[in-house]
Amino acid sequence: MILAQKTTLSQKKELVSEVRAAQRGDRQALALLFQRYQRAVYGTVLRRLGNEAEAQEVVQEVFIQAMRKIGQLRNPLCFGGWLRSIAARMAINRAVRADRAILSTADRLETRFVERKTPLVEMLDRERVDQVRQGLSRLTDLDRTTLEAFYFRGRSLVEMSDEFRSPVGTIKRRLHVARKRLARQLQTLAVA
Repeated sequence: MILAQKTTLSQKKELVSEVRAAQRGDRQALALLFQRYQRAVYGTVLRRLGNEAEAQEVVQEVFIQAMRKIGQLRNPLCFGGWLRSIAARMAINRAVRADRAILSTADRLETRFVERKTPLVEMLDRERVDQVRQGLSRLTDLDRTTLEAFYFRGRSLVEMSDEFRSPVGTIKRRLHVARKRLARQLQTLAVA
């Protein structure tokens, strides 16, 4: 058990050292980081896109983006999560762009002039929005601000970690708990 802790501690020190060296412009350190995290990033992207060729392209774009933005990373221990959040955002962006590209010109014209939402659908959408607002208002300040930061303000886990001055693991747990509490509030509102 003690040996495993030393290994973990040495791995953390090595990660911090590599990230800081990469932030100073050391290309070899950057290459080591990318090599270490390439599979995790590829897995994140592939799950979102479901296409291996596109996933490989996006992985390259993720590492280029990370190389440009690595100076913005404050906590070197958060490198893996930071990199995976970049990967997730870029995969989502690619998927959205791909969906748009699939529509032909005729499809675009057709969808532009066809009303998709009926008054009933619009009314149901407004009711859902109102229920979510009511559910959020019944939560504690911590639960509400955690959900709002992630879902409404689009903060990443790393950004929330900095904002709330809490470890990423704590932020993940808060999100999980807050979602469950909101779901319970929405069930209560649906029954009432």
